[in-house]
Amino acid sequence: MTDHPREKTVQEAASVIEKKTGVAHFFAAGRYSFQGFRRLIGESAFRHELLALAAGLALFAFVGASLAEYLGFVVLMLVLFCVEALNTAIEELVDRISPEISTVGRNAKDLGSFAVFCLLVANGLYAGSVVFF
Repeated sequence: MTDHPREKTVQEAASVIEKKTGVAHFFAAGRYSFQGFRRLIGESAFRHELLALAAGLALFAFVGASLAEYLGFVVLMLVLFCVEALNTAIEELVDRISPEISTVGRNAKDLGSFAVFCLLVANGLYAGSVVFF
C-alpha cells in the first residue's frame, strides 16, 4: 500500500520542522506573532482600525472617560484586531487553496467579513455609549 502524495509531503515537512520547547518556544511564539502583525499592518482595514483606536482614545480623553471605560474600549479593539487577523488568514487560505471563483470560497470570505463588521458595530456602540451617555 503506497502513501498518498500529500501525506508524504506533510510527513516530510513535519520531519524538517523542529518544535521549540521551554523558553525557546516562548521567543519563537513572540516572533511568529510579530510576523503576523507585520503581515496584518499591510491590510488597509487594519490600519484604519488602528486609527480608530487612536481616535477613540483621544475622544475618551476629551469626554473624561473612566479607566474602566478605557479598558472596555481597548479590550473590544483587541478583539477586533484578532477577528481582523483571522479574517485575513481565511482570505489568504481561500485565495491559496481555491484561486478560482467558488461559492464556498466566497461564503468563507463573506463570513469572515461579517465577523469583522459585528465587532466594528460593537465597538461603535460602546464608544457611542461612553461619549453620549
